[in-house]
Amino acid sequence: MKYRFAFLLLISISCFAQNNNFPSAKVDSIIKRIQLPKIPLFKIEVTRLGAKGDSISDAKPAFDKAMALCKKNNGGTIIVPKGVYTLNGPIHFVSNVKLHLEDGAKIRFGSNPKDYPLVLTSWEGTMLYNYSPMIYGNNVENIAITGKGIIDGEAKNTWIKWKSLEKEDQLLSREMNHNNTPIKERIFGEGHYLRPQLIQFVNSKNILIEDVQIEDAPFWCIHLLKSKSITVRGVKYDAHNYNNDGVDPEYSSDILIENILFDNGDDNIAIKAGRDDEGRNNSNTPSENIVIRNCEFKGLHAVVIGSEMSAGVRNVYVENSKFRGYLKRGIFIKTNSDRGGYIKDIYFNNLAFGKVEDCIYITANYHGEGSGLFPSKISDISFSNISCNEATNTGIVIEGYPNKKIKNIKLDAITIKSAKNGMTITNSENVTINEVIIGDKATIPTAVK
Repeated sequence: MKYRFAFLLLISISCFAQNNNFPSAKVDSIIKRIQLPKIPLFKIEVTRLGAKGDSISDAKPAFDKAMALCKKNNGGTIIVPKGVYTLNGPIHFVSNVKLHLEDGAKIRFGSNPKDYPLVLTSWEGTMLYNYSPMIYGNNVENIAITGKGIIDGEAKNTWIKWKSLEKEDQLLSREMNHNNTPIKERIFGEGHYLRPQLIQFVNSKNILIEDVQIEDAPFWCIHLLKSKSITVRGVKYDAHNYNNDGVDPEYSSDILIENILFDNGDDNIAIKAGRDDEGRNNSNTPSENIVIRNCEFKGLHAVVIGSEMSAGVRNVYVENSKFRGYLKRGIFIKTNSDRGGYIKDIYFNNLAFGKVEDCIYITANYHGEGSGLFPSKISDISFSNISCNEATNTGIVIEGYPNKKIKNIKLDAITIKSAKNGMTITNSENVTINEVIIGDKATIPTAVK
């Protein structure tokens, strides 16, 4: 069987088109649909309302007054001048508002959980009520966070201690998901230990996050939940706590992520779409139409899809990006047999990675978890013009599920200069290979089942 599969692969090689099939026209159509926020002319500086950039005084009352004034004026810009502003509690956005951090400005958030009211949110793919993210908006539109300043979650000595305490609540949230517990009854907060996100927008649209630097988040850094028409660009990261993902789109669409300098303690970009029963029940809201380009990656993994993706992920386009530091894996697509859903129509083009454990890794059997009742459909994924200096484990892994094989994978113009193991493909169909070089020779799979 091994040799027969290798022969079929060679036939595929000879027939594979030599040109780059990256669908630039589809990318252009997505970008044209994305609307930047329209912000009214009203402006207010927080220092005029009593905020002191002395790093000690509580600036939250001044920020709340600024947001209220913007609401009264149907929107506007809140300007944060140079200084360090401590907020003992979250910033809650209203529509048509820009929060602009001038060069030298830093917002740092207090760490008393009692200062963060319960809000509708999501935790690892399950909707529930938990402590408010530091910056939060629900059902808002035309919102922006801009400027050269810093947003600091101040979590390294506080919230991060909850990591070791979260397991019971993590399992409880998943039980509520599987039992279809009404969301209004999924109440966490006091007495529970689920860390809040740093920035989260829910049920919102026309969002811009641009140029700011993000540091020290309690959990995920930017979580885009059930939202659309989003631009994240020019952002810089210095976020190294547990689960400090950079950008997590979930149930969200029409997104442009570009020109980002990642430096994260977890995944740089992790595209998600709900978990298990709840995600499958929301199959009308997949994460889709996402463009990622001109980014520099450093963290755990560069671009991840899953593992919470039960509503489906499709139409993702990643191009013209490279590593700037350590990565465990370059591209990581992961699901298991409890997720269901699909991952399809995904394109990677013109990416450069350095030293990694695995360059490209696709698995439908993540951690070997799952009952086998809901395997995911993974299909129609294209990799082209990808380079990697070294894979200390395996260059390319494609691991399907026995009764739900991965289908229609294209590997074109991929060069991995050295690898401990070349390529492993199992439980997969119609894998076409063209000019894939691992080490000093063109390669075919080393294991096929």
